[in-house]
This record gives sequence, structure tokens and C-alpha cells, in this order.
Amino acid sequence: MPRYDYRCTTCEATYELSRPMAEADEPATCPTGHEGAVRMFPVFATLGGASAPMPAGGAGGGCCGGGCCS
Repeated sequence: MPRYDYRCTTCEATYELSRPMAEADEPATCPTGHEGAVRMFPVFATLGGASAPMPAGGAGGGCCGGGCCS
């Protein structure tokens, strides 16, 4: 069963719950008993960016990605 992060709107505690996907966005009860905690959406950091070098052979590298087709 997937795990989701929640934050209590009353005490601002954050915690994880295992819930079915169908219930992921429904309000939850925080560990201290407050009602109405909301789901937090994960934030992913990326490193690098547009300045990263392109692989040799251009964007695709050939028909199979490795440049083996001529």
C-alpha cells in the first residue's frame, strides 16, 4: 500500500500514512488527534540542467540509443 505525507492544519505536524490510492486525497487525522490534515505533494530536487553536455552522436545516439546502427 502506498505511503503519503500529510500535514495537520491545526498543529502543523507532518507525518506519513499508508492508504489506498483511492483515499490519498481525503482528509486525515493527525497523530495528536486533530481532524482535517491535508496531503502534501512531494518536491523533487534536480541537479544539473540545460548546461549538461549532450551525448556523442546528437540527441538520440542512433536508432537504439547507443549509436550501433549505421
